[in-house]
Amino acid sequence: MRLRNIRGARETIAASEFVIKQETEYKGRWNELFGNQNPIHIEIGMGKGKFLTTLAQQNPTINYIGIEKYSSVLIRAVAKQEELTLPNLLFIRMEAEYLADVFAHNEVARIYLNFSDPWPKDRHAKRRLTSKDFLDRYHQILLPEGEVIFKTDNRELFDYSMEQVPEAGWKLVNYTYDLHESEFVEGNVMTEYEEKFVAEGHPICRLTAVRDCPEKQNAE
Repeated sequence: MRLRNIRGARETIAASEFVIKQETEYKGRWNELFGNQNPIHIEIGMGKGKFLTTLAQQNPTINYIGIEKYSSVLIRAVAKQEELTLPNLLFIRMEAEYLADVFAHNEVARIYLNFSDPWPKDRHAKRRLTSKDFLDRYHQILLPEGEVIFKTDNRELFDYSMEQVPEAGWKLVNYTYDLHESEFVEGNVMTEYEEKFVAEGHPICRLTAVRDCPEKQNAE
């Protein structure tokens, strides 16, 4: 469930130096903006930003970009970053459909998808961030060895995602239906939603996917 509209959120976001405007102008030049050649990791649908902010604090040699379409949610992450001023964390307010307009081929090393909207109706399947259509978009911007890491509490969405990975020409590196009882929990950073679901006893599903035969696909 998304937050209600917050008065002044758009104005605050527009005024923040950590929210990039005219983001298409930086396509292929994000490392120039960060001022280094460190790898770029992005989170699509970053919510209030706890997950990405924590990663940016823990990994100063990685550049992080959070993507969120709702101003009333993004403003929470912006407020925290205004306090921390982490040099390796920026935000974009945009729809995920336009990723290829903002990032160049081979520009992104990792994509995080955390507790994405399940879009439960069949007619909305293409809107799911783990659909073949979105995996095709990720293919356009990821490095050959780039990966997508997806977490959700929604078993139906996870099963759907497991089917979409090979259909899109990708392969599973690993997966689990209960992250917090698996070997993959080491180093896991929890989102706000994840903390809530784990406290309620819900298992968290997680998968890591990469493009199959990336060398061949990269040559296309």
